[in-house]
Amino acid sequence: MWDRPGGLSGQDGGLSYSVYNAYVRTLLRRVGGGLGRLANGDRPGGLSHTGSPWRLSLILLLAMAVSGPAADFRLGIIGTDTSHVPAFTKMLNDDPSQPDHIAGARVVAAFKGGSADIEESHSRVDRYAEEVRTKWGVEIVPDIATLLSKVDGVLLTSIDGRVHLEQARPVIAAHKPLFIDKPLASTLQDAREIARLAKEAGVPWFSSSSLRFGAIGASMKFPDVTGVSTWGPGPMEPHHYLDLSWYAVHPIEVLYTLMGPGCESVTRTSGTDADVMVGRWKDGRIGTVRAIRPYSDYGAVVYRAKEVVESHPKAAAATDYRPLVVEMVKFFETGKPPVPNDETLEIFAFMDAAQRSKEQGGKPVALR
Repeated sequence: MWDRPGGLSGQDGGLSYSVYNAYVRTLLRRVGGGLGRLANGDRPGGLSHTGSPWRLSLILLLAMAVSGPAADFRLGIIGTDTSHVPAFTKMLNDDPSQPDHIAGARVVAAFKGGSADIEESHSRVDRYAEEVRTKWGVEIVPDIATLLSKVDGVLLTSIDGRVHLEQARPVIAAHKPLFIDKPLASTLQDAREIARLAKEAGVPWFSSSSLRFGAIGASMKFPDVTGVSTWGPGPMEPHHYLDLSWYAVHPIEVLYTLMGPGCESVTRTSGTDADVMVGRWKDGRIGTVRAIRPYSDYGAVVYRAKEVVESHPKAAAATDYRPLVVEMVKFFETGKPPVPNDETLEIFAFMDAAQRSKEQGGKPVALR
């Protein structure tokens, strides 16, 4: 087995050779010139990738690479039907002199996608595609296959969680690392299938709400948390079986950011203007989420051993996208998810238990 930077491996749960080679090509772009041919298979002296001289050559090239400026990681977008698309693209593609600019990656292509039966999708998909094309030079491509031929990684931003599994399949098959915007999927089964496919292929992925890295998530983590209550908007979309996944996933992600994983059961109470989910953690702690309709701001109360702390920031601070995009770029540069995949899947198991609790009239339901 060849040696990879950062302890990356092949069939043991790490990156596949194809994904690893993509990162090598990214690093080699720092060197430029004829050395770039090595990333496409022109190895010195006909050496194979399993030979120690090839490993030595690679190590030397990587050492040279870190001394030069990095070329941008080429990103492709799948699904231009959310406001996240122009927001993310602006931060990555705008003039580097702008205060919100984030270096290291650039959106170069996008596939529109869109869902005809969701008004929020079909009414915006063309508008946002045209915006990123005209303002930031993003090429609009006719299909996902064409997109994958032009990029190093993917932002799967389709607003419809139902289509994420099918859109993720070709990305994973092409061994492209990917970020999947909320919701990861519309069912727990689809979420787990995405994770299974990616693990088998050795493809890194992550999914997260921007609130994990916003004002609440960044300032309210404490080692002595005994319980947490969060609140936020909870509108629903009828085509998503997990109705909390459409929007209440945001305050639920804040709950997990502050509590950590380990929930064992959920009880859900539904009202006219809000739903309240009460989760019991394996260590006896209690975490609650209030999903408010039609909309609300965000906040959290953290119960500590000797004090109670509240965070109720202005909406812009709570939902600021920039910290999330910074984490995206780090992820694409390193292949290391900022949120453990297992924690993301537990968030969906939480929403699945909450859905079943609702269907059973508010009975406590164990996560599965």
